[in-house]
Amino acid sequence: MNDGFIRLATATPAIEVADCPGNAAKVIALMQAAEREGAAVLVLPELVLTGYTCSDLFLSQTLLEGALTALEQVITASRGLHLLAIVGLPLAVGPDLFNVAAVLSDGKLLGLVPKMNIPNYSEFYEARHFSAGRPESRPIHVFGQEVPLGSNILFACREAPDLVVGIEICEDLWVVAPPSQDHARAGATVIANLSASDELIGKADYRRLLVKSQSGRLLCAYAYADAGEGESSTDLVFSGHSLICENGRTLAESPLFSTGMILADVDVAALNAERRRQTTFPGPKPAGQSAYLTVYFSHPSQSLDLRRAIAPHPFVPKNQSDLAERCEEILTIQVQGLKKRLAHTRCQSAVIGLSGGLDSTLALLVTARAFDALALPRSGIVAVTMPGFGTTDRTYSNALHLARSLETTLREIPIRAAVSQHFADIGHPADLHDVTYENSQARERTQILMDIANQSGGLVIGTGDLSELALGWATYNGDHMSMYAVNSSVPKTLVRHLVRHAAGQSEPALSSVLLDILDTPVSPELLPPKDGQIAQQTEHIVGPYELHDFFLYYLVRFGFAPRKIYRLACLAFAGSYDAATIHRWLTIFIRRFFAQQFKRSCLPDGPKVGSVTLSPRGDWRMPSDAQARLWLADLERADPAAPTLS
Repeated sequence: MNDGFIRLATATPAIEVADCPGNAAKVIALMQAAEREGAAVLVLPELVLTGYTCSDLFLSQTLLEGALTALEQVITASRGLHLLAIVGLPLAVGPDLFNVAAVLSDGKLLGLVPKMNIPNYSEFYEARHFSAGRPESRPIHVFGQEVPLGSNILFACREAPDLVVGIEICEDLWVVAPPSQDHARAGATVIANLSASDELIGKADYRRLLVKSQSGRLLCAYAYADAGEGESSTDLVFSGHSLICENGRTLAESPLFSTGMILADVDVAALNAERRRQTTFPGPKPAGQSAYLTVYFSHPSQSLDLRRAIAPHPFVPKNQSDLAERCEEILTIQVQGLKKRLAHTRCQSAVIGLSGGLDSTLALLVTARAFDALALPRSGIVAVTMPGFGTTDRTYSNALHLARSLETTLREIPIRAAVSQHFADIGHPADLHDVTYENSQARERTQILMDIANQSGGLVIGTGDLSELALGWATYNGDHMSMYAVNSSVPKTLVRHLVRHAAGQSEPALSSVLLDILDTPVSPELLPPKDGQIAQQTEHIVGPYELHDFFLYYLVRFGFAPRKIYRLACLAFAGSYDAATIHRWLTIFIRRFFAQQFKRSCLPDGPKVGSVTLSPRGDWRMPSDAQARLWLADLERADPAAPTLS
């Protein structure tokens, strides 16, 4: 099953109107090509064996018999092919003529799905020839065998339980209540649409939006195969505009006025995982909905060279304009959350521990915006720098410049003497640089901030980010605690972009200090510097944050197994990290994620900004004593030297 991925194909042949044998030959060639490409499902256009524009020729017995003969040729040619092919043709059943999708695999006709909504407006005159299909399936005899005909048929893969295909035809998608809604409710993860959509000014944009949005609403993959070259141009032109979308994203799209095949690898396991997460799916069953018939086909598992771009930074938009918009939106959400909390508590003061690092910088920027939104003077923001044993001149200087540039009230309170006294009180050697040495500094700083907040009648603004919460990289009851945590659902990979976005909007002096903060290694600065430089770099200890954010996204957002996360990471970070390195850091991530849940179980409030957050009151509820054994064992079954999907 390739970890839930299957390859979908849509194809538009250059047909000849009413040339059934010639069109069959082109369909067969495309089936064979799709098989070579490893496709599990191939979708071809509406009425592809005859052409959509046959008009009154659809009433000709010669054409109808020719279409059936062509279908038989296609079925025979499919013998030995391990894909589900969906082919359009006209089919006479007693007094009715249906526009159907024939579904076939490995030399067998599995079912026939009729078009339900027959357009008869503007340029469309289908009701002149075709009857509307009915949802209830019934057996009919074709080629001496009994075959189900109806729209309430799903085609499920024996070897891949998450691959279930439902079918609708062209206009079915454009109506108020598309049949695909019921298909998805009944379990279809892939919707195939055989279409003949003529091209008009602006129609491509609407078609693109329609397919993409339907895939998002139904949490499905949507494969749309459009008719193109070869259709009659008497009054219309067809562009062959085919699309493959998955849960609101376009994975593949053909150029307008082209023929050929497009392919996309869709994650049907992730689609079902998303459906399980959204408890409003599938929603109540419509009154009178017919029971579905499930027909099975085989697509043996085989190795899949994944042809899908896996973004190494799933929290960060790739497009720069999208990124700028995302940054502004996140900052606004953070500001609105803090603004409400300040107004509700009637606080006119906020206290922030300013280290000169990224997280406290972002928290201060957000707080400054919130004060501006409330028309409060920024002097009410108390920025406290607390030099300790590990503070370097660079971070100290940046903290001072940042506080002054934002016109906040700056307080400097060194903690060395207080922490040294604390070491003496508890009998801890001052030269023993262990976890007690580090955490004592973090807790001393938090005590100072809390007490200053009491003095000023203000709130302590938390600075920790989502990535640190996932790893537990925070001192319990130290920097782990605050009165409102504005960064709590912002991953580290986005923190950097948010600060850079702010730098681009700032006057030169502030921009300069923000850019230097961006260039400073991430560090808690709890160990003494070496030759004046930061001695303790976080990513050397817990691993690269870009990897951990990737792991976090797929573990929490989709519930992926570690083996799948590992393989995706190997594809996403090819050329940046070798497989063994990714395997090592993923192992550490899993161990820390489970072991540190107790810190997340008592987090302060903070605004949710994205689809992944770890608030115990919101998206993530996990027992603090859950074991990681199953997840570690799953990862161990993945060979670090062979990360390909298989």
